[in-house]
Amino acid sequence: MAKKKEPKESLIVASKVKAYIRSKKMMTASDTLPALNDVVHKILDAAAERTKANRRSTVRPQDL
Repeated sequence: MAKKKEPKESLIVASKVKAYIRSKKMMTASDTLPALNDVVHKILDAAAERTKANRRSTVRPQDL
């Protein structure tokens, strides 16, 4: 049996993202926010791996 993929915790503020997109005179599709959240998770996961590879415990801007 395939295990259901649980949704990831949201790391973005949806209202702020929507307001920013609206300020560009555009609309936000319903699947945009979950996709953006996935991208943020991937960026942070990669930054954490880079931090570990450099034997540090503090994520720095260059890790992003």
